Amino acid sequence: MKNLPVVTLVGLLLVATVSAVQYKLEFYEAPVTATLNSTSRVLTVANDGKVVQTITLGRDLGTSQDMEEIANGFKLKSIDGEEFEITKDVDESGFSLFTVARKSRHRSRKVVDCVKISGANWYGGPQQKYQYWPIQKLRFNEYSYLSKEADNCAVGDRYWLNSLGSFVFVDRTAPLFVDQNYGEPGYLCLEAKKTLPYDVYDATYSFEYKVGVANHAKAAHLKAVGHILGKPTGYPAEEMVKYPIWSTWARYKRDIDHDLVLKFADEIISHGWVDTQFELDDNWETCYGSLTFNTTQFPDIQATIAAIKAKGFPRVTIWIHPFINKDCEPIYSEAKRMGYLVADHTGNTDTQWWNSQQGQAAYVDFTKPEVAQWFKDRLANVLAVSGIDSFKFDAGEASWSPPDALLSGDRKDNPNNIVYDYLRTVASTGGNLVEVRTAHNTQDLPVFVRMIDKDSEWDWNNGLPTLITTLLQMNMVGYPLVLPDMVGGNGYNGAPSKEMFIRWLQANVFMPSIQFSYVPWDYDTETVTIAKAMTTLHEKYTPQIMARFKLAVSDGLPVNPPLWWISPDDTNAQKVFDQFLLGDDIIAAPVIRENARSRDIYLPAGTWIDGNSNAEHTGPKWIRNYSVPLSMLPYFVRKDA
Repeated sequence: MKNLPVVTLVGLLLVATVSAVQYKLEFYEAPVTATLNSTSRVLTVANDGKVVQTITLGRDLGTSQDMEEIANGFKLKSIDGEEFEITKDVDESGFSLFTVARKSRHRSRKVVDCVKISGANWYGGPQQKYQYWPIQKLRFNEYSYLSKEADNCAVGDRYWLNSLGSFVFVDRTAPLFVDQNYGEPGYLCLEAKKTLPYDVYDATYSFEYKVGVANHAKAAHLKAVGHILGKPTGYPAEEMVKYPIWSTWARYKRDIDHDLVLKFADEIISHGWVDTQFELDDNWETCYGSLTFNTTQFPDIQATIAAIKAKGFPRVTIWIHPFINKDCEPIYSEAKRMGYLVADHTGNTDTQWWNSQQGQAAYVDFTKPEVAQWFKDRLANVLAVSGIDSFKFDAGEASWSPPDALLSGDRKDNPNNIVYDYLRTVASTGGNLVEVRTAHNTQDLPVFVRMIDKDSEWDWNNGLPTLITTLLQMNMVGYPLVLPDMVGGNGYNGAPSKEMFIRWLQANVFMPSIQFSYVPWDYDTETVTIAKAMTTLHEKYTPQIMARFKLAVSDGLPVNPPLWWISPDDTNAQKVFDQFLLGDDIIAAPVIRENARSRDIYLPAGTWIDGNSNAEHTGPKWIRNYSVPLSMLPYFVRKDA
């Protein structure tokens, strides 16, 4: 965590009333106060008299025993020896940051603090298949909070922001589980316990989290970025933003070879797309983990890549994963002999991923520096022998490790440090065309973070509505360089319909990049015409996307924030889930419902120009039943922007 630039404690008042045994902490010259009732252990944080956080401390404990004043705060002790420390720092702008720290003296103990989420709108949290927005509707039961494949939880940063101008951030080392709306409706209960999938070998463990308070949600989030989350140190190439990416995956799955990829390239060029990016996905290796080309499918990979580029694709990338299957010899046996595979505490390296049977694969152990370098050297060889430019890195979640993994580094970081080290290894390869799909405390990396695979569905089960809400979720946990998944989804239950393909593409236009795999000419000429119009519109607004990328690096701003970002106190904007912003001056309002030819659109305060009709609107206002034929994407640009 980053230190506050200027920390000033301006006053502390500890008050105990006999009847309620209530302790009050006040900081003079700052409007943010905290009150703790030592009987109920309810911590109430208020800003200028308005309650912004209510947290029940120690839901797992019995009676409190004692309290004492410490530097910048106070310490509370329970009758069974558990301790809480609550401290407060204030920066030069008046932003207040509370730290709640608990240390369990018993490895078997579960500690529980519960944050009240009713009464406000909440944002952030984990990436999910059912990516509702705002997130207070989500429901979890003892949910292990780490980057994992289950539920699409590839981005699992422990950050929640509310509409009242306050956030909660749990330290990455806490063995965290969450209960939300389970057993305690209207509460997000933060549970820490020493059990799998976390390290279980320390006698004690710490549980620490931050509570930040600012004047509104936007200000609070920017303080979280500045003090805790961090911001990107760079951004992807403009060419990867401006022009589409064409992947072999959804259309062809694993059935690729030299002739097929050249045919695909010819189709793309013949329909008018040039200077775009071509991506070879799954099934180019001799076996999974070899990182060598299958000469049956690609007899001369240099010739294949050269031919693709000669057709008009200056950038070619390739799919990479962090696994080695057991039948991939001799590399599997060599890696195991050298200790380069993630092992559990018994030495077992067996795991499973979607391209293996149970126990028939292993995960490369990126927590060992020599292994990370070995993997990077092998990637460099892929580039050298092929002429390929960069990589699409798949998987990487902690859940692919064997249970009870024995990883290098601080045991408190297990198992999330495999994610952290994998991403830091691969982000330094492939220049400014790299994409990854996992994230954990890696907001600083200058790479695209791709949404995990979306399904070709209209509903909330990982379908089209979640394309927008996942974009918002990722931006609001500090990952503004978002690569949307492929237009139309992955077709695991059948290819997208024409309508779905078009509406999905329209939703992508004001996102950072457009990825195709299913193609418009598989439908009809109308679809091709609409697709050309949409990619041209995206190209037109690429300067605004790149400008926002630069602001993400310099100031930590989200690229595609939710609608409330430009009007934080607007309660209507706080609830909008099917619109989003590009920067502060463009509102996208795509259609995400099947057979819909109209929709309601909300405009926050300001003067807005309809991008289709040039009509002028002054917000805040609802535009009801806005007509949206299949060829149209509704969007609005701030006047004089």
